[in-house]
Amino acid sequence: MNWIPLQDEKQLDEIVANSNTIPQVIFKHSTRCAVSSMAKNRLDRKEAPEGVNFYILDLIRHRNISNRIASDFGVSHQSPQVLVINNGECIYNESHSGIIFDEIEAAAMQK
Repeated sequence: MNWIPLQDEKQLDEIVANSNTIPQVIFKHSTRCAVSSMAKNRLDRKEAPEGVNFYILDLIRHRNISNRIASDFGVSHQSPQVLVINNGECIYNESHSGIIFDEIEAAAMQK
């Protein structure tokens, strides 16, 4: 997986804008959580499909961004959590052991 670090709230505006062209995936990762580390390790072993951007957010360092994600996309905060953003909206949201790459990929490929 070739992650794009999500480290600035301004990037959320870019994610929304870019989602009108290509799907955007946000993985909210807690570096202090074993479940989050397991989910990340499963995703790390996969190759991102062409035409999809995969962002990773360190929740411990950037809780403000996580809070804005919850607010902007109308999802409750979870950790770990993955969101698929397409055309400015969250079209898929999963957390914990429900984070499965094939489902993320299928959601991202929906038009």
